[in-house]
Amino acid sequence: MPRTLETSVIIVGAGPVGLCLAIDLGQRGVPCVVLERRPAGEPPSVKCNHVSSRTMETLRRLGLADEIRAVGLPDDYPNDVVVRTTATGHELTRIHIPCRRDRFTDRSGPDGEWPTPEPPHRVNQIFFEPLLFRRARETPGVTVLNLTELTGFEQHDEPVVAHARAGDGSELRIVGRFLVGCDGGRSSVRRAIGAKLEGDDVVQRVQSSYIRAPDLIHRVTKPDAWMSYLYTTERAGNLVAIDGRETWLIHNYLLPDEPSFDAVDRDACIRRLLGVPPDFRYDLLAREDWIGRRLVADRIRDRNVFLCGDAAHLWVPYAGYGMNAGIADAMDLSWQLAAVFDGWAGPRLLDAYAAERLPITEQVSRFAMGHALKSIRQRTEVPVSLESATPEGEAARREIGAAAQALHVQQFACAGLNFGYFYDRSPVIAYDGEAAPPYSMAGYTPATVPGCRTPHFWLPDGRSLYDAFGPAFTLVRLEPALDCGALQTAARHRGVPLSLLDAPRAAAPPSYRHALLIGRTDGHVAWRGDAPPDDPLALIDHLRGA
Repeated sequence: MPRTLETSVIIVGAGPVGLCLAIDLGQRGVPCVVLERRPAGEPPSVKCNHVSSRTMETLRRLGLADEIRAVGLPDDYPNDVVVRTTATGHELTRIHIPCRRDRFTDRSGPDGEWPTPEPPHRVNQIFFEPLLFRRARETPGVTVLNLTELTGFEQHDEPVVAHARAGDGSELRIVGRFLVGCDGGRSSVRRAIGAKLEGDDVVQRVQSSYIRAPDLIHRVTKPDAWMSYLYTTERAGNLVAIDGRETWLIHNYLLPDEPSFDAVDRDACIRRLLGVPPDFRYDLLAREDWIGRRLVADRIRDRNVFLCGDAAHLWVPYAGYGMNAGIADAMDLSWQLAAVFDGWAGPRLLDAYAAERLPITEQVSRFAMGHALKSIRQRTEVPVSLESATPEGEAARREIGAAAQALHVQQFACAGLNFGYFYDRSPVIAYDGEAAPPYSMAGYTPATVPGCRTPHFWLPDGRSLYDAFGPAFTLVRLEPALDCGALQTAARHRGVPLSLLDAPRAAAPPSYRHALLIGRTDGHVAWRGDAPPDDPLALIDHLRGA
């Protein structure tokens, strides 16, 4: 007989997305069981190198931002992005991103003045995922089962019954109200609900190598950089500093006539991109080859089963938005699941997850796709003189450098992807007829239009606006004379957590044109007005999906 466990939410996959979902649910008092095939303590792959500003805001709310910001590259190691001919060759351009030591004081970079309490953090997954894992295991109500693989599940009227196999061969039966597939691009949960990935199956093949090369730090062109795009006359690549001392991740972008990873001489390409001689020594730690895609699931929910992260969408990793978009998925879903367990959610609240996240997934994936195609064209059309020590070579480097600066600053200072996206078809947002402002990968207009990100500002006591937000909804009142008692009473009547935050109008940015705003815990505007609603109970019912 299989051993039976009972919980509230079953999470399949303990990568960053599944772990953030588990931590948030646990902090909200919702028990969950996380199934993970890998053993505890096994280092993750070196796939993700960027935690976005929006994700850092989430980690701040979870109490993890400072801990995660404390790991990664050395404090003074430049987080700059450069374009070079080879790692040891000519530098064509540089995008300044402050080092960890100067992240909150250096405002000179293209993301230095972003309106957020948490700027981005350049750090590899091998450093931050173990911190998430540890916090998840320490969070009351969260159970992480390593060496445990989902073998199937079925849905009944209310519970989901999952079947799993533990590392010792024993069978487990886990009964929960909901199941969330955070199990990556090859998601078994996605297949089980009959969802299909649609889009562009191959955008770019990349031969990726995780190496140890202690001498490389002394050879690379100075000053150092976190990421180096490498444009040679024969091929292009990308070098990422992992620990700032001896470990590196080097991407070799395969050419259109190179469809097979194994058909390309890995060692020769690494040496060509690094610009090092045949006697240069390095150790290949892992092959991390990948295919850039633009694929989005045709649905991300089947009754009480949901998809998050790579299980729901795969795209080329430009702007680092695979994991970051997945964590945004999880944070949208988490508060809604908690509302169900707390008893105040209406029947339409869970419908909001797909209505909100699927359109964003489509928007962001197309931004990433468009940028990837522009990057491919740029790096495959360099002139033969690019590396030559001639006036023609110098002119070519200036021209390519300027074009590369204009292109790449969009993804490394991508304010639009961080702050610009909006929910325009949610069943639980009270729209008022004003359209959300458009955004691009790099640019956006702060707005309090319902569905947009609640614009950040600092409170007089030094806290971020987000630090003062409650667990579900927060009523921000910029005119303290307005009587919001009826609205608060309506929320209490329905059991909906509604915190009241009085803030001086002078502290708020110009985007706050209304005296009142209700912000959601996931950072989106739910409603705004210049006076309390005429029917406060109707508004509360709308926001809770009744």
